[in-house]
Amino acid sequence: MTAEPEIRALNDSQIDPVVQLWRDCDLVRPWNDARADIEFARRSGAAEVLVAVTAEGTIVGSAMVGNDGHRGWFYYVAVAPSLQKTGLGRRLIAAGEDWMRARGVEKAQLIIRDTNVKVRGFYESLGYGVQPRVLMARWLDGRPLTP
Repeated sequence: MTAEPEIRALNDSQIDPVVQLWRDCDLVRPWNDARADIEFARRSGAAEVLVAVTAEGTIVGSAMVGNDGHRGWFYYVAVAPSLQKTGLGRRLIAAGEDWMRARGVEKAQLIIRDTNVKVRGFYESLGYGVQPRVLMARWLDGRPLTP
């Protein structure tokens, strides 16, 4: 029997493999610098990048979790395509929710692109639901909004 991947905090040597995982899972967009997102989260003191690591040291999953002072947020939840539908995604979400609970966060939220219909059912199976909201954004440097 193969051991379950261990879920733990990202270390510096795992940044490149995590970014590649995000690319493999189609999470990276040209206007998002994934490495900068990791750096920002890690230095904020209010976020963590959790990774799922095999016994051999391969990164096979991730979940960036954060606390904005009011709610907890998930970003970059990814499971290697070969391990999707094995329960690893559920374990990553549970680990992220535990991280939030340990910090007194009472509500977890996430945003998925409306084109990512594949993942919506996954989150619904975990008890997440759509809440009608209007998402508004603005780049602080004045550039046009991205899709």
